Amino acid sequence: MQTELSKKLGVEHALFGFTPFPAVVAAISRAGGFGVLGAVRYTAPDDLKRDLDWIEAHVDGMPYGLDVVMPAKKVEGVTEADVEAMIPEGHRQYVKDTLAKYGVPELAEGEASGWRITGWMEQVARNQLDVAFDYPIKLLANALGSPPADVIQRAHDQNVLVAALAGSARHARKHAEAGIDIVVAQGYEAGGHTGDIASMVLTPEVVEAVAPLPVLAAGGIGSGQQMAAALTLGAQGVWLGSIWLTVTEADMHSRALTRKLLDAGSGDTVRSRALTGKPARQLRTEWTDAWDDPNGPGTLPMPLQGLLVADAVSRIQRHEVEPLLGTPVGQIVGRMNSERSVQEVVDDLTRDFEKAVDRLNRIAGRSPE
Repeated sequence: MQTELSKKLGVEHALFGFTPFPAVVAAISRAGGFGVLGAVRYTAPDDLKRDLDWIEAHVDGMPYGLDVVMPAKKVEGVTEADVEAMIPEGHRQYVKDTLAKYGVPELAEGEASGWRITGWMEQVARNQLDVAFDYPIKLLANALGSPPADVIQRAHDQNVLVAALAGSARHARKHAEAGIDIVVAQGYEAGGHTGDIASMVLTPEVVEAVAPLPVLAAGGIGSGQQMAAALTLGAQGVWLGSIWLTVTEADMHSRALTRKLLDAGSGDTVRSRALTGKPARQLRTEWTDAWDDPNGPGTLPMPLQGLLVADAVSRIQRHEVEPLLGTPVGQIVGRMNSERSVQEVVDDLTRDFEKAVDRLNRIAGRSPE
């Protein structure tokens, strides 16, 4: 599965795997794809350094990248305490009441909550980059659009390609004007923050809007046939995230959550503001239902919602309270029905990709090469 972009990056397959798990990053790259480490949870630079050291020791010299969350526009002088002070007391009480309804225990004394809004602040991302640019990363991706101009220049000075996610052709054109190298066209079906346009419509629109920049297709892709479709639509590769959540190398810390993912169908996700304040596709749970309930207070805008629910989400995950337990995941969760290694996933994807291409060749009256 070779394209101009995969050849440029020196990988066997034009298959880009986004994941928060270092072991999965290394396994994807060793399997011939391109692993990308999600950095949002690394609020301490030393933690990121530790995991990049681990990837370097286990990636067998194959290329990999980093995904950060960095706003293009800087907000000066705003601290986490400033943001927290803006949260209405009624919303805090709603969180307490919902957790009490399901008997969710407190965290142990001294146990810190997980993801917090600090991971979305620009200075945190800049600290991450100060660490990452000491490593031979080949790609820097940004989940909040184009990174600031000085970051793009810094990456280019170190021969690092820059990618940005887009949910519309208009967003994609802005990325091209900002000087990024790769656009990730993320469709409505994708896990996490998504727009309103499905991948089948979005991908060719973005390809046309930013030509000749390479485009990666994301959202609703979890089989070789779907990868072939993405390349037929003009993409130079695929960007996969959800499918790695149930691989054996993933450190989910929750067997209950893994079981829920394996049991879920493609209709068991919802696009909800419950996690961050922006629409993000995730497993539908009684937690997302509570925030979508018209009798509730409704969600707060980003970044307030994320800070409001950070401790609650950590408690739900730590104690595996199944009715409330969820995670960002795309509609492709319906295909994630068994635990496989990264190598097995890549083998299945590429084998089925070949079969799909052979079928298209037969339809077109051409014999497979």
